[in-house]
Amino acid sequence: MNFTDIFTSEFLSNISAVSPLDMVLTLVLAFGIGIFIFFVYKKTYRGVMYSSSFGVTLIALTMITSQVILAVTSNVVLSLGMVGALSIVRFRTAIKEPLDIAFLFWSIAAGIILAAGMIPLAVIGSVVIGLILLFFVNKKSHKNPYILVLSCQSHEAETEAMKFVNGQVERCVIKSKSAQNGLVELNMEIRMKDDNTDFVNALSAMNGVNSATLVSYNGEYMG
Repeated sequence: MNFTDIFTSEFLSNISAVSPLDMVLTLVLAFGIGIFIFFVYKKTYRGVMYSSSFGVTLIALTMITSQVILAVTSNVVLSLGMVGALSIVRFRTAIKEPLDIAFLFWSIAAGIILAAGMIPLAVIGSVVIGLILLFFVNKKSHKNPYILVLSCQSHEAETEAMKFVNGQVERCVIKSKSAQNGLVELNMEIRMKDDNTDFVNALSAMNGVNSATLVSYNGEYMG
């Protein structure tokens, strides 16, 4: 086949461009790796609300990418058209968790490597990446912080409340403070000694304390 024959091939000749065995093997392996990526994503998710549809998207993305690469590698004309078609695709879905980007790129990369015929690299690489994510994401070398919102009637009540809080928690850092006539409000980051939150009840019952609110903090913080 010369250069001219490549660009004058007929449509029906593309039917046998990819063998059925290659199709089945690639899709089965892509499905298996996609399931593994979905499992790792589910075990390492630390967001507020888990989305099962995103996990299913990871499986589908791995299989779809493998199909696209199989088609591209089997036909030069199709590869040129595919590049032009995919270049105009724009995705508007916002990615809220930075780690989700890594899972999306992982699924795409696994599909590409599988369709390229590098099966050991796709399988072993995915296993290694999954184990690393499971280890580092689930590893907790610190205690989760909480935000304590404290409202007091006077400076004296604030002093007594702060003395009580410091005796009940492992660490207390004032993040913000606002004062008005007859009202002092504090926002503090605290690290509790254990999971017992009964001290908040005692704190709110102290003289001069209007309210005490404890909120779990799920954002970024230093350990």
